[in-house]
Amino acid sequence: MNERMVQLEVLRYDPQVDDEPHFQHYEVPCKEEWVVLDALNAIKESIDPTLNYRWSCHMAVCGSCGMMINGEPRLSCHAFLRGFAGVIRVEPLAHFPIERDLVTVADDFIDKLKRVKPYLIPGEPRPIGAGEYLQTPAQLMKYRHFSMCINCMLCYAACPQYALQPLFLGPAAITLAHRYNLDSRDGGREQRQQVIATDEGVWECSFVGACSEVCPKAVDPAAALQQVKVASTLDWFREHLLPGSAT
Repeated sequence: MNERMVQLEVLRYDPQVDDEPHFQHYEVPCKEEWVVLDALNAIKESIDPTLNYRWSCHMAVCGSCGMMINGEPRLSCHAFLRGFAGVIRVEPLAHFPIERDLVTVADDFIDKLKRVKPYLIPGEPRPIGAGEYLQTPAQLMKYRHFSMCINCMLCYAACPQYALQPLFLGPAAITLAHRYNLDSRDGGREQRQQVIATDEGVWECSFVGACSEVCPKAVDPAAALQQVKVASTLDWFREHLLPGSAT
């Protein structure tokens, strides 16, 4: 099977040892069908076992192998080597603290997910014996593509507002909140709106659209955020011009 030598520059950083991050050069024999993640695995297995990075499924499903590859946020399991020429630079996701090498600290993202309550809050609680909460195909299609998020955090690495304003809830968290707000079975919209319809929430978004460009699952978080802005604006008009009207 055909192989070629691939050059990788990988960011290395151990905060307990290094004063600052630095790049290490590797030359790896790679097969034609490999992705960047395969090259990293080859480095760890045969060249440098001290290299640290996250990965799990190798199928663009788990979202754990997000990295900056030649300056762009990508899943390393979905970045085919045949698409690159010259040296490939691999860095941890931008805008997150580095834990070690290519591993970032995701605590801020996880905390923001918790704040938006990304789960069903039944609008009409009922006993289990009453059966499932049913919905029509049309009701499902209102939010289905927003539910495809795999929490890879690529949208945060691409978002200029998150880089400038770390308090910004960010694309994925707001998109997942919107996904549940649109769900006909859910009754938690008012709770989520108190978090997302704020200056640190959706109004921080300047609609650059980079989040949708890098999303590996075509979730289109930029569209979700704009829909939240419209819905939140309508809430304001109802509250101030039509007091007592239903939201």
